[in-house]
Amino acid sequence: MRGATTPKGEREGSTAEVSAGVFAEDLAVGTVLQLGTYPMTQDAIVEFAEQWDPQFFHADPERAAAEGALGGLLASGLHTIAIYHRLTILARTEPWHVIAGTGLDDVRLPAPVRPGDVLTGTTTVTRQELDPQRGRGLITFAGCLVNQADRTVLTLVMSAFLTMRSG
Repeated sequence: MRGATTPKGEREGSTAEVSAGVFAEDLAVGTVLQLGTYPMTQDAIVEFAEQWDPQFFHADPERAAAEGALGGLLASGLHTIAIYHRLTILARTEPWHVIAGTGLDDVRLPAPVRPGDVLTGTTTVTRQELDPQRGRGLITFAGCLVNQADRTVLTLVMSAFLTMRSG
């Protein structure tokens, strides 16, 4: 809890306690985070779709193949965004001092994600707005996912507030 005393007698939130990790001022414009990989399976597509986007071209492989406009099963765009977010978090080598996400903009899905695709990508810091008086910074990222053929399947702009070290 904020303001609690640690076993060393320091106040929680003190500089000594929170000096490790990534803060808003550490994420300079141009910083690129290389993402890991995510193998997409038919089961994962169907399971996600059944719960969150139950359209036949996401949830029913046979019907998607027979009736789907794109000739087979496709991952939901929401699923693709969730995979991007997971890969972004898993790519962090240190804890990030995130306060909260503030938005997703310019989401584009230029190619479908299908069973057997292996997704990877990048996220790049495009803007850093530091607010020392409030002890936080607004960081904006441009994200991209590609499949194993290097075909872009997702682009987006994401922003989040992070705590400032000096704040």
